[in-house]
Amino acid sequence: MTCPGPAAPRRTRRAALASLLLISLTACAGGAGAEDTETGSFAKGFPYTVDNCGVKTTFTGPPRRAVTMNQHTTEILLALGLQDRMAGTAYLDDRILPRYAKAYRDIKVLAKKYPSKETLLAANPDFVYGGYASAFDKTEGRERAALADSGIKTRLNVESCTKDVGIATLHREIRELGRTFGVPDRAEALIKKQDRQLADTAERLKGVERTPVFVYDSGESAAFTAGGTGIGNEILRRAGGRNVFADVDKNFADVSWEKVVQRKPEVVVIYDYGGTTVAQKKKRLLNDPALADVPAIEHKRFAVLPLSSAVLGPRVPDAVDKLARQLHPDRDGAE
Repeated sequence: MTCPGPAAPRRTRRAALASLLLISLTACAGGAGAEDTETGSFAKGFPYTVDNCGVKTTFTGPPRRAVTMNQHTTEILLALGLQDRMAGTAYLDDRILPRYAKAYRDIKVLAKKYPSKETLLAANPDFVYGGYASAFDKTEGRERAALADSGIKTRLNVESCTKDVGIATLHREIRELGRTFGVPDRAEALIKKQDRQLADTAERLKGVERTPVFVYDSGESAAFTAGGTGIGNEILRRAGGRNVFADVDKNFADVSWEKVVQRKPEVVVIYDYGGTTVAQKKKRLLNDPALADVPAIEHKRFAVLPLSSAVLGPRVPDAVDKLARQLHPDRDGAE
């Protein structure tokens, strides 16, 4: 009989160490939030279940290959420093914010507008984040249920399914995304920064008289405007304006030009986006004889806001500040 001798324990120890190293490397490969298949446990914060616009989703770990559709969703992820988790993006209304431009250049643009379902699936996403309900158009095969059948989790920006949207809604959107991607601390830091900026603008406008404002998005036979339930209305209010169509129970709605005349706005806020320029929109309003007696038209008082700043995204505090400076130039804080 041959005894094992002293080499056997050393071989046993080496095998045990190799096994431990293999387990460690496997856990690292899964990344933060991934399930440890050896123990069945999850990283801190996971699993995470969220009810978003009527769709309940459980995340066992953070998305690794997200695709954003619509500019404000793209900029929210960039504001959270998640460009390394983005497999693609689509549909800008205007230029990306300069502070995100460098990160944005490294992300693949899947389409100028919405990508086809085939193009979207070719990006191999594990998460798709849409800004508007149109991002998940059923007729295009991109509805949330169909993507779920393909193993892809989804989120719709809550402005598309929420009434009376305000800053608390923005906080919720940022926090839920922070949890989804396993970066809640980044979300809280972003919220604090935004709240400081909003507080600074509020202090500057203290005691100001609100200016009656009409938002002109687009329209010929009728005016497509901001109603009273979206973040656009909240931006106007915090900027020292009073939306003359705040009583309209929608984020956006068509209203008659007769009602615009009746409500006598003192400033027209033009949403800037798409193929129709601000100059063209101004010309259309100034050349309409039916609007000649509207105070804003008579005195040629216009303010401009990019559409990407008037939706639920990271630009909201900037939008409040910039619009406030246009509505109340005497309170612009300039030395």
